[in-house]
Amino acid sequence: MHEVRIGVIGTGVMGTDHARKLAGSIPGARLTALQDFDAARAANLARDLDVLALPQAEDLIAHPEVDAVLVCSPDGSHAALGLQAIAAGKPVMIEKPLAAERAEAEAILRAEMAAGRRLVQVGYMRRFDPGYTEMKQTLTSGRIGAALFLHCRHRNAVSPDYLTSDLIIASTAGHEFDAARFLLGEEIAAATVISPRASRHAPERQPQFIVLESVSGTVVDIEAFTDARYGYDVQAELVGEDGTVALRPGPPTSIRIQAQDGTIVPQDWRARFADAYRIQFERWISSILTGAPNEGATAWDGYRAMLVIDAALAAWRAGARVAVEQPERPDFYR
Repeated sequence: MHEVRIGVIGTGVMGTDHARKLAGSIPGARLTALQDFDAARAANLARDLDVLALPQAEDLIAHPEVDAVLVCSPDGSHAALGLQAIAAGKPVMIEKPLAAERAEAEAILRAEMAAGRRLVQVGYMRRFDPGYTEMKQTLTSGRIGAALFLHCRHRNAVSPDYLTSDLIIASTAGHEFDAARFLLGEEIAAATVISPRASRHAPERQPQFIVLESVSGTVVDIEAFTDARYGYDVQAELVGEDGTVALRPGPPTSIRIQAQDGTIVPQDWRARFADAYRIQFERWISSILTGAPNEGATAWDGYRAMLVIDAALAAWRAGARVAVEQPERPDFYR
């Protein structure tokens, strides 16, 4: 195999952006097919990219010109599509979350283990972001000593109407849950959630302040505010015994205009994490072509993030600290 023929399921904002990357800028990848419940939307993009538009997701997964599948459809469809890809023996990258329900995630783990090889990657692209990888390398090197605190900030400019207070925990903060496990190299032991009052710009939902505790005692705090108005802003700082390491805020340039001096803040995630997505796809394609171990988040990582979500949701509802379940990792995922 000298190239990987990719089919993308879901052509919304994220799926369209991913499809365009895979169509022209990822070595070894060739986009061949698209599918979306909005057939006209998929057909329009397919014409633009000169690829097939297929009527059903099942058709795309089974198509002989599709070697691997990228799932960008709504969260509730992730597990079923992932299971179909596993049954077809095709590598599949599933945008987070791995599944909508814990039982679905466990079904994916069982199916993948029964298949005998790792076919699933979860789209936690921050593991490939140059800033996050440098933070992890700095901590691993011992230069700042053991981690004491991890401060995380996740702000969106404006959120869709369907986003509720619980979805800010279950969806928005999901990247932070995985990033904390990735950076610290250990599991999360407990969660506590504090909700401030709602913003006047979104009175139907509350921002969330989530406190996690790692198994070794590192404290992680996450501000998840999805109606910050000014733009998309993700920051993180690791505080160690001997120093700190943090993501450098803002773009590499500044602008002075109309009596203001500052930097432009992106309006969504695409510009901020463009490099992370590109590197994630490059490594995914390379692993398929070479058979080398995949560096991305596994199905087990996706499952562990779901267990943190479950604990955080229970903590929010109860107003109390809730322990995260700690199932034993199967040898298949070691």
